[in-house]
Amino acid sequence: MKLAFVIPAYNEEALIGKCLTSVLAEIKRSGADADVIVVNNASKDRTGEIARSFAGVRVVDEPKKGLVNARDAGFAASEGYELVANIDSDTIVPEGWLDTVLSEFGKDPKLVCLSGPYVYYDMKPHNRLLIGMFYGLTWLIYVLNRFILRVGSVVQGGNFVFRREAWASVGGYDRSIDFFGEDTDVAVRLSKVGKVKWTFALKMMTSGRRLEQEGVFRTAGTYTLNFFWVTFRGKPATKKYTDIRPH
Repeated sequence: MKLAFVIPAYNEEALIGKCLTSVLAEIKRSGADADVIVVNNASKDRTGEIARSFAGVRVVDEPKKGLVNARDAGFAASEGYELVANIDSDTIVPEGWLDTVLSEFGKDPKLVCLSGPYVYYDMKPHNRLLIGMFYGLTWLIYVLNRFILRVGSVVQGGNFVFRREAWASVGGYDRSIDFFGEDTDVAVRLSKVGKVKWTFALKMMTSGRRLEQEGVFRTAGTYTLNFFWVTFRGKPATKKYTDIRPH
């Protein structure tokens, strides 16, 4: 299966290099047939320049700022790939990540999306403990929504892979969503055409800067509110979001 990484990046000159180094190392280690697309999303720093300095990385410019706009631009650039891995520019892909992805999709043709939790490598221990508890609740909600209520599933934004054909069949990204709820929108709509699986086996390393800046409980509360709002009402409740990157 041919796979494309799509990585939105806005003013990420400090972290995009670490992200791409991890992605390219995992592709080389696994031997996967995979390419890398970075979406330079209206950056005002050296993000695009740094991304272009990596051999084997294709950079697409999306002048309209916004996470969903960037993911959509990357999706358009991924034509010809069976799988699209959607990660973020502050993530670090751990060893074995691609093995899990290719194994899961290879053994189940009905699987249309695979996702898993974050591991926040730069957060304080007590906050990591709190997040672990939240992920326990997330798993319970996943089971409830997917297997009992059958109203959707759980997708972690920045750590999900879908079959390109399946996502195209449900209409692709909804650009009216600015930030919160984009991953739940993916989960709900893809659940209508196939299996959307969330598993602890697919962990992704990432920065906890948003959680540290806004507070774990406040951030978790906002994400939870929008998860249920999108699942049951079709649109996120929260339109505004704090931009944690340098302007």
